[in-house]
Amino acid sequence: MLDFEVQRCTRRCAKSDRELRPGEAFYSLLVTEEAEVVRYDYSESVWEGPPEENIGWWKSRMPTPNAQKVTWAPNDVMMHYFKELENRPEKKQVRYVLTLLMIRRRILKLIDSADNDSGNEILTVYCSRDESEYTVPVTPPDDVEVQVIQEELAALLFANAA
Repeated sequence: MLDFEVQRCTRRCAKSDRELRPGEAFYSLLVTEEAEVVRYDYSESVWEGPPEENIGWWKSRMPTPNAQKVTWAPNDVMMHYFKELENRPEKKQVRYVLTLLMIRRRILKLIDSADNDSGNEILTVYCSRDESEYTVPVTPPDDVEVQVIQEELAALLFANAA
């Protein structure tokens, strides 16, 4: 079972050591170093893509001082959408990203990560609300899909989303 805490943003570029400015786009990367999961943040200008041995990565934007705080949809709404996506294979990347988001929000708990008979990685997650386990294929989106998925989830699950 994988269980770890993700560090908060350092607000500094790991490569240039420059402070990330309000409104600036940046990338965050999770890697394992010895027995720990470590987060690195990179300005968009120096990002060269994730290394092969990454756990995960995402693109974000530094908040501006006058930015409104994003309000999440209720957990039940997120869970309903997660279940709805189960039978929509064309949305497998959206479901995978939503799964990661729900793990981070502690709506789902990661139980296991293993390869199936076809050699594809599958996450097994548990929801204490309905006492159910779910399996989710690991299907990381490419750079173009990331932007589309971010916009889709923002429109569906966040208030005050742009």
